[in-house]
Amino acid sequence: MLFRKIEPIISNYFRSYNDKVLVVTGARQIGKSYIISYCARQYFKNVVEINLIEDAEGPRLFENIHSTDDFYMALAAYTSEQLGDFSDTLIFLDEIQEYPALLTLIKFLRQEGRYRYVASGSLLGVTLKKSASIPLGSIDILKMYPLDFEEFLIANDFGADAIDAMRENFKQLKSMPDGVHNRLMDLYKRYLLVGGLPEAVNKFLETRDLIQVRAIQQTISELYKLDAAKYDREHSLKIGRIYSLIPSNMENKKKRVVYRDIENIKGKRSSDYEEEIEYLISSGIALQVRAISNPKFPLIETEQKNLLKLYFNDPGMLTSALYRSNPVPVLNTESGINLGSVYECAVACQLAANDNHLFYYDNRSRGEVDFLVDDYSSLSVVPIEVKSGKDYKRHVAISRFVSTSEYGIKHGYVISNNREVETDGKLNYIPIYYTIFIDNRLQANGPVLI
Repeated sequence: MLFRKIEPIISNYFRSYNDKVLVVTGARQIGKSYIISYCARQYFKNVVEINLIEDAEGPRLFENIHSTDDFYMALAAYTSEQLGDFSDTLIFLDEIQEYPALLTLIKFLRQEGRYRYVASGSLLGVTLKKSASIPLGSIDILKMYPLDFEEFLIANDFGADAIDAMRENFKQLKSMPDGVHNRLMDLYKRYLLVGGLPEAVNKFLETRDLIQVRAIQQTISELYKLDAAKYDREHSLKIGRIYSLIPSNMENKKKRVVYRDIENIKGKRSSDYEEEIEYLISSGIALQVRAISNPKFPLIETEQKNLLKLYFNDPGMLTSALYRSNPVPVLNTESGINLGSVYECAVACQLAANDNHLFYYDNRSRGEVDFLVDDYSSLSVVPIEVKSGKDYKRHVAISRFVSTSEYGIKHGYVISNNREVETDGKLNYIPIYYTIFIDNRLQANGPVLI
């Protein structure tokens, strides 16, 4: 079984007597159902898993549920198991977005307290935004992502002690030894090819065959497009077009979404594609990075909604789209291929998995910086520049950024595949694998007493 950092969070929920319903959101095929089921069976005698997509394509037992009595009747028809009570029985509503009415009903099922409940959904982010009566006081929402690089390291037998040593070196801004660095970069390049979708990772661990990994990634890409068509046929073509343009956008100088290219119509604006872009982001298959021209903490107060970059939710999906089954561009640094967009995608995925809200700096006179994130400990903004080549010390924009006194920058990072950690003024040069420690997850910190 693949190690997932979300497991202790889900386990703590099941171990506690929290009566709220845990709702796990995230893209298709990232392992939500598996990890929920695995954790549930450690803590409950009775676990009833109801895949509502399968129900919608088959008996439709849960389609027209309007009351808790209706639900219990459908549940009895669904399972022949002898169920217990709140203390030992969990009902797992998988792909709950198929029946949005169940999201509203959760409030009343929780109040009656007959059983414990958990839910998940691959398009749940979209459904939650469209639902008129989200039971916010009755649910806890937890977002899940594909495996990040730390989880990929553990899957490849890079031990927890070694990761702890890396963490200490990062905190002290120290370099890793040559041999360990080479091992880390070797695994990082494979992560760029394989990505973090569990099926692809398992196939890589089993076979080391990139062709088989690519077949899985291409199938999942097609599933994403089918999901869009199923969810909203009116907008599905434009959703698919925007998604397919992400790799080419990343190769452009500005890297942001060019709205006129979506339908090859001049004069198109962000407002013309709000629903389609919202689908890609809320379904979890794309990550958004919004522009900031005058950064202040917290960044969300000064974002520009019309300037937007989109990234795939997984670096393996990007290298699949760019290079198909040829590993040379990624594995051979002398190939002459610019990996800037691939490195940026991997960093975006890692930062998002670490609960960083993603922005980038766009200032006409001072240039662009790849990423901006909030630092809640120092109440300041942290700029991050990603470099894939040997000229990683050429970075005019971030140098201007950190030297702008009105921004109040404490420190920033220049990320590359270079081993040595160096500090030059407010800029720290770090290897790309250290991004696993740029972490804003609440569970990464201790309690805050007020």
